[in-house]
Amino acid sequence: MLTPALRKPQDGTRKGGHGVIEVNVVDDQVLIRAGLVALLRAAPGVEVVGEAGSGEEAVAVALATRPDVILMDIRMPGLDGIAATRRILAEAGDTPPKVIVLTTYDFDEYVYHALRVGASGFLLKDTPPDRLLSAVNVVAAGDMLFAPSVTRRLIEAYGSTVSEQVPPVELDGLTAREREVLQLVGRGLSNADIAAELVITEATAKTHLNRVMTKLGLINRAQAVVLAYETGLVTPRSR
Repeated sequence: MLTPALRKPQDGTRKGGHGVIEVNVVDDQVLIRAGLVALLRAAPGVEVVGEAGSGEEAVAVALATRPDVILMDIRMPGLDGIAATRRILAEAGDTPPKVIVLTTYDFDEYVYHALRVGASGFLLKDTPPDRLLSAVNVVAAGDMLFAPSVTRRLIEAYGSTVSEQVPPVELDGLTAREREVLQLVGRGLSNADIAAELVITEATAKTHLNRVMTKLGLINRAQAVVLAYETGLVTPRSR
């Protein structure tokens, strides 16, 4: 579903947050995909640069167009939205897109796994248009789409099952301060809040978080929240 005229120059630049937000739409149902595309094309500051009807096609289109945001159907035959998201983020290099997964059910194991592999958030397919457009702008700017309490509820429901199947992540490579920062991120604190809590500058808090993300191979803040809970740095009781 890719049109050559929509290809984005491979110069490493991104527009999200300070210009036109370039979006890919992925859904195996033609009518749903067409409705999302029409909604986005009518919105100011948003440009649809690619469409896909399968997971395999989503990967190819994402690598060709390098969008800022991808709306990704989570359940598709063949390569599903989770596997497609993992491949896209792994192959995107230093400028990965923000992925919002689209689901019929707000709490299910598919959503949890999507957040684990690096999705920035999720939306129900019946989300009102204004909220969907707001979500695109939020993740394009690098912000979290949902409250940490949502992640906690997902982990409580599915985390124990996942922990039995996936080797635990080692935090030994983190300094004591970096572990503190990861814990505070898991509690939902912003960089400014972390700085106030630890009595450091906001720039220093951001530097610590960036080091945590690099050492642990994390893509975004949502993934850091998941990891903070899964490693026991944060528990529902500790909140």
